[in-house]
Amino acid sequence: MLKINKIIPVILSGGIGSRLWPLSRDSYPKQFLILNKGDSKSLFQQTQERLKGIDNLDNPIIICNEEHRFLASEQMRLINIKPKSILLEPFCRNTAPAITIAALKAIETEEDPLLLILPADHKINDVEKFQKVIGIGENFALNGRLTAFGIVPNYPETGYGYIEAMEDFTSSTLKGYTISKFFEKPSKERAKKFLKNKKYSWNSGMYIFKANIFLDEIKKLDPELFKNCKDSISKKNLDLDFQRLSPDPFKKCSNISIDTAVMERTKLGTVIPLDAGWSDIGSWKSLWNYEKKDINGNVKHGKVFTSKTENSYIRSNDRLLVTHGIKDLIIIETSDIILVANLHCSQEIKLLINKLHENGLLKGDLNRRIYRPWGNFLTIAEGNEWKVKSIEVKPGASLSLQMHKYRAEHWVVVDGIAKVEIENKIFNLKNNESIFVPKGSKHRLSNPSKSLLIIIEVQSGNYLGEDDILRFKDNYGRS
Repeated sequence: MLKINKIIPVILSGGIGSRLWPLSRDSYPKQFLILNKGDSKSLFQQTQERLKGIDNLDNPIIICNEEHRFLASEQMRLINIKPKSILLEPFCRNTAPAITIAALKAIETEEDPLLLILPADHKINDVEKFQKVIGIGENFALNGRLTAFGIVPNYPETGYGYIEAMEDFTSSTLKGYTISKFFEKPSKERAKKFLKNKKYSWNSGMYIFKANIFLDEIKKLDPELFKNCKDSISKKNLDLDFQRLSPDPFKKCSNISIDTAVMERTKLGTVIPLDAGWSDIGSWKSLWNYEKKDINGNVKHGKVFTSKTENSYIRSNDRLLVTHGIKDLIIIETSDIILVANLHCSQEIKLLINKLHENGLLKGDLNRRIYRPWGNFLTIAEGNEWKVKSIEVKPGASLSLQMHKYRAEHWVVVDGIAKVEIENKIFNLKNNESIFVPKGSKHRLSNPSKSLLIIIEVQSGNYLGEDDILRFKDNYGRS
């Protein structure tokens, strides 16, 4: 009987996309956003959907942090893809530990699977060509090669790493080449030289290889990292549909990329050039490069009016943005922040965020939807000792039986049916009906119907943090 090696996609979704701030935030990073005009799905969803049609494809392994677990789960539900596993990292530790953990997880259930490593925040225009190149990579992986997908460069980018092949790429590019070296982000002059040399490609962070071959290499090249990863996954805890990695051994893992840990040192490295309209959407400039522009070189989203404006990325989420006599700018409007920056300085936004934190100027995540196992909530507005949220509760779901020490709540049903328990008394509310939940009272909100429940919650009190909660009963095992 012919052996079939299943291909397990490993979706790396632990990043926060800080260079796309203020749209991308800690609680709702770029991979879960819909960024481009005409898109109806997030980058995370697109990453998985462009794999449809690949032979021997298994369900994906998702790696993300704890804060995004319900967001990831909900977005997968919306595209009707059930994950093989959702692994929760207790700390951010770069790609080498994440991929090692995924490989160890994959061999728990499959004899000799292939892992297709995919960052969750890429855009690819030519899906057909992408899948064709994946097929070529599969053949190399089946022959024991650790195969990287290198992007054929079309300009001298200094924000990407580069892969050097042993020989020049042919005009067709649809073949594999032995890897010579990896280079970190180069200077402008060096990037120009790389562009002229047909041996170089951008390091996309996408790979395909046998899980067992990769594990053999990481065990040989970084035995301590391998041991810590193995200990972490062997001591994992189940939490609903999620698997929490054991924090103590995972904390000991080096904060190291797969390139540094394995690919720069292995003798099994192969690179396949990929020219399929790729972008990692890593900054506002890369998004500007990727999107269709108007006659003046502008990309505009939302309520935007431009006059004498050139080569700019302008995005309004709410208010009308009007520009006049400007060029080469990024202008991003959200409910709580307006960013104005030079387009060519977009790689520096991460440093800017650090300075804002140092000065205590970044607070909360206003107008960011936060996902929970029962549904989600969105902070609409807030002020001194008050906050307004919209809350969506899934059909048949319930929040925990809980109490708040510092705040009272007023709930108004705007759509659906609500079952409310306050100090052992039950109230059934429908559209336009409301109820007051006093500070210090035991209470619970449930949706007894088969339709979505939407309420407006008005909080009042001298402390409104999410940690002001004492749970007595919870359907999801939270304390």
